[in-house]
Amino acid sequence: MSTFPTTIERKAQAGLPSSDWLGFPVLDACCGSRMFWFDHADKRAVFVDKRRETLTADSRQGRRRVVVNPDIVADFTSLPFPDNHFACVIFDPPHFARNGEKSWMAKKYGTLKGNWREEIRQGFAECFRVLKPHGTLIFKWNEDEVAVTEILALTPERPLVGNRYGKHFKSHWIVFLKPNDKLSHAAGQKGPNANVQ
Repeated sequence: MSTFPTTIERKAQAGLPSSDWLGFPVLDACCGSRMFWFDHADKRAVFVDKRRETLTADSRQGRRRVVVNPDIVADFTSLPFPDNHFACVIFDPPHFARNGEKSWMAKKYGTLKGNWREEIRQGFAECFRVLKPHGTLIFKWNEDEVAVTEILALTPERPLVGNRYGKHFKSHWIVFLKPNDKLSHAAGQKGPNANVQ
């Protein structure tokens, strides 16, 4: 069984009624087993995934268990939140297509299936939709099979900063800042040098 607090326990800890997740400033849009979180039950975040399951798989290290226990079961292509809500959204979608369905990697990370490019495109759009203007989107991608440049072409938004890591530097953490359309529009009306003295 999961060591994560239940949905009701987490809402009670945050002082929210069980029907309200809107008090949380951070969204993990496809949390999986919450591997990179320092606190797997961080009170600032709502955890979403399309799976809720406990799986076992054999690996080189022996039999392992994967617990995917989101607060809300939902697909990142159709998030159940209002526009412009979260200060920070984390988007770490599956990034392998060639994993066998019963493999440790597939169970741990999920796999890219079918028209996955369109799913990633919709995922980016949904993450930016629920993100507040000037909010931060943190995107993680491993380019072992698909280059990060190909993935970044699936969103019109421009990344701000990024970092490669891992043994072969194939994993990327990329940060986006959602534009504030009102400020961008006002700046465009004033002209690019309006504040230059």
